[in-house]
Amino acid sequence: MKCKLIVGLLFLGFSNSIKAQTATQLEQLGYLLEDALLYSKQYLIPATDGAVYQASSAWITSAKKKKAWEISLGIHANMFKVPNADRSFMIHNSDFKFFTIENGASELEVPTALGNGDTYYLVGDLDGEQIRLKTPKGVNQEYITYPYLDASVALPYGTEVIGRFSNKTNLKRGYYQVYGFGVKHNLSQYFPKLEAKKINIAAMTFYSNEDISFDFLDVNTSYGNLGINNLNGLVDSYHYQLSVSKEIKNFEILGSFIVNSSNFNYVVSGQKGEIENLLPAQEIVNQLLNTIEKRKTNYIGEVGVNYSLKDFNFMTAFAFGKFINLNFGTSYKFN
Repeated sequence: MKCKLIVGLLFLGFSNSIKAQTATQLEQLGYLLEDALLYSKQYLIPATDGAVYQASSAWITSAKKKKAWEISLGIHANMFKVPNADRSFMIHNSDFKFFTIENGASELEVPTALGNGDTYYLVGDLDGEQIRLKTPKGVNQEYITYPYLDASVALPYGTEVIGRFSNKTNLKRGYYQVYGFGVKHNLSQYFPKLEAKKINIAAMTFYSNEDISFDFLDVNTSYGNLGINNLNGLVDSYHYQLSVSKEIKNFEILGSFIVNSSNFNYVVSGQKGEIENLLPAQEIVNQLLNTIEKRKTNYIGEVGVNYSLKDFNFMTAFAFGKFINLNFGTSYKFN
């Protein structure tokens, strides 16, 4: 849908403010917001795709059947490697309706939210006033790490309820937060011959919510700031995991296959700009961002090693697929 059509619909009820403006001015503002949408898609999507991998790792720390009512508490450190291919993207003057690249360049490589700290300028003309936009920086980190807590309660019949939670982890240009919960069930209990060989099989389904936020576009005009300084990616993921493990003394070696389906929602947030006295800029951009909401499916492999020492458990997990993710954790069980 064209931005100017959405603007027209959202402007109902703002007629007194609009009458003072020309159709050309409103069209220019519409094109500016369309360009912001175009930029936001390519800027944030690599980060939200990576967030799904971060949230998928190390849910099953052991495929063994646990004693009923056994409680475990753990702390983990997650480490996501930022791939080179997702650190930048190309923009072209032909992509934009309002902005052009400053200094006469026809194309430019700019950082995604996972990219470096380089900045460039885009310029446009709004009713004779030059609008100069500084492109947003990336996190400029080779690895994104965050800690989180998890807890599990073993129920009868080989079932286990697991939850995890992280506080907001500050990135250089924003923050990341995840929480989730799931249910695991041991399958090898139905095959005594497998249990006798210390081979364990478990299946799990779990839900996770990822919230990743970055500083975005600080755009000032003669009508006031646009108030789109912050961009959030909100991801709801449903995961399905099958794990097989082999016990060797105090070690348990695990291999897992994970399928997840994620729904992505992008919103601009933060303090509204002065331009809200004229038009609801945040609402307009969020209406436009709805057009890029979509569902994705990922297939992830994971291998892990679990070491038990009395009531303590230590684990390392390596997830791989489109991205690479490492996870290190330790937990304590209360018998």
